[in-house]
Amino acid sequence: MRAKVDRELCIGAANCVGIAPTVFKLDEDNKSVVLDPSSVPEKTLFEAAENCPSDAIILEDDSGRQIYP
Repeated sequence: MRAKVDRELCIGAANCVGIAPTVFKLDEDNKSVVLDPSSVPEKTLFEAAENCPSDAIILEDDSGRQIYP
């Protein structure tokens, strides 16, 4: 599974960082960036995406098909 962050939508709430700190971090612009999506179970990636208040986290399967949101 792959994770991307739409930086135009990201508001820097950092819910994703709290849920999956090995996957997400805030950069110098206070926007989330993806580190290592394989470092957590897929369930945790979905939890982080679902808890993003601006729906900025996009999850894709291994073939690149968007599966969330």
